[in-house]
Amino acid sequence: MSTGRGRVRLARPAAAVACGLAALAALAPEAASGAAAVAGASGSGPLAAGPAAGTSAPAVGNAVPGAGGGGAGAAAGGGAGTQAAEFPPVAQTLSDVRQNGCRKPAARAADRPSWSQVFLRPEAVWPLSRGAGVTVAVIGSGVDAGAGSGSGALTGRLTLGPRLHGDGDAGRDCVGHGTALATLVAGRRPADGGPSGVAPAARVLAVAATDDAGSTNADLLARGIRAAADGGARIGLVAAPIAEPAPALADAVGYATAKGMLLVAPVGPDNQAVNAPVYPAGYPGVLAVAAIGSDGAPAGAGGSDSGGGSAGQAGGAAAALGPGRISRVDVTAPGEGLLAAGPGGGTFTATGPSYAAALVAGTAALVLGRSPSLTVEQLADRLRSTAYRPGTALPDPAVGWGAVDPVTAVGAQATAGAAAAAGATPVAAADPVVVPPPPDGRPVRLASAVTGVSLGGAALLGLAAAAARIGRKRAAGRAGRDGRDGQDGAGTPAAE
Repeated sequence: MSTGRGRVRLARPAAAVACGLAALAALAPEAASGAAAVAGASGSGPLAAGPAAGTSAPAVGNAVPGAGGGGAGAAAGGGAGTQAAEFPPVAQTLSDVRQNGCRKPAARAADRPSWSQVFLRPEAVWPLSRGAGVTVAVIGSGVDAGAGSGSGALTGRLTLGPRLHGDGDAGRDCVGHGTALATLVAGRRPADGGPSGVAPAARVLAVAATDDAGSTNADLLARGIRAAADGGARIGLVAAPIAEPAPALADAVGYATAKGMLLVAPVGPDNQAVNAPVYPAGYPGVLAVAAIGSDGAPAGAGGSDSGGGSAGQAGGAAAALGPGRISRVDVTAPGEGLLAAGPGGGTFTATGPSYAAALVAGTAALVLGRSPSLTVEQLADRLRSTAYRPGTALPDPAVGWGAVDPVTAVGAQATAGAAAAAGATPVAAADPVVVPPPPDGRPVRLASAVTGVSLGGAALLGLAAAAARIGRKRAAGRAGRDGRDGQDGAGTPAAE
């Protein structure tokens, strides 16, 4: 592990990162430079943005304290200091929706993958799982209905759920944030090699729980979480956090967990630096996700924008980790300068922990596609236990258990399943190896002494027996000689 300006870097093998960036450079030099110096402007205001024209504002009333709002055109954080002019940014909120209307489609689509795709390598496990049969609920600004029809990235796999503020269903996404998240989770792989989702066979359930500007509150999020759980989603991606806990939201988290849905949520809003927990990520049982940049460091931590200010206060710095941050972080994922589809088509740049949470939700869908019987707790544990370790005491305050790893998260279970199919004991079910304590030497020494005495006694008995045999032989020899001498005296006359 190395540190720089207070950053914690993940202990991922350097060769893997180098190879990934080299591959990205081969695909498009400008993509590699964008990975090294990620950019993207935030065009959003604070969390409690104003309502859309003609609508009543949700009673948000809890903008994240201590946060600097970013105006339109603010430079991206994480030390990038430049704006990706090739593709427009998409933000979590759209504060000028009253004046300028909904977000406009991007002028062109990318023909290369995002650097996050090279970093995570989800295609390596697509032969094992593409997320088929798994529904991921995107609880946020909605998902553009056009993404689920025609040549859209979610064609045939998008279900439009309820809109909890305003009229209509969740197929209208004025902000564009929910559409970007949904395509990062499950967008199909384009024929031209553009960006794709982590789990391109998963289904998406869109639940609109914000107003047209992207603002929300505890009641809307609580209702959205319950609607997602009732809609059969196994994974719930909460797109927009709030600053204060609320009983209704806590109850909704418990309801979703009991229904078998894992909630994945960012540790902060995309356009503000915060020094306190946000919700629902702050609740136990919710997988809290932070963003990292292409160098493996927490996004926006310690960097500066082009104007010399704190990157976390510039507006594009993916929920920068402010000094003394006390939010719990479970895992991280790429969250700077990503490429994602937006409303009406085209490609946008995306920066923030909500986009990192989308990649984690997609990874969870891959795991469930391979192992659908996992419980909420087992799924969360799988994502934490297979993450790239940061090289510090775990969990690290900034990066938790490390960067999510789709290859290991899915492949570990695949290895165990292959062993079971072959008739071997699965790795997960194998008995633990027990190392016995050092043996007590006294019985061994006693046994050795007894053995020695026995062997010595046997040797002495052998020697005694041999001596007896020798004695008998000598006695027999003397008796023979004496007999011969007697015969000579009786049969031979004595000489006169």
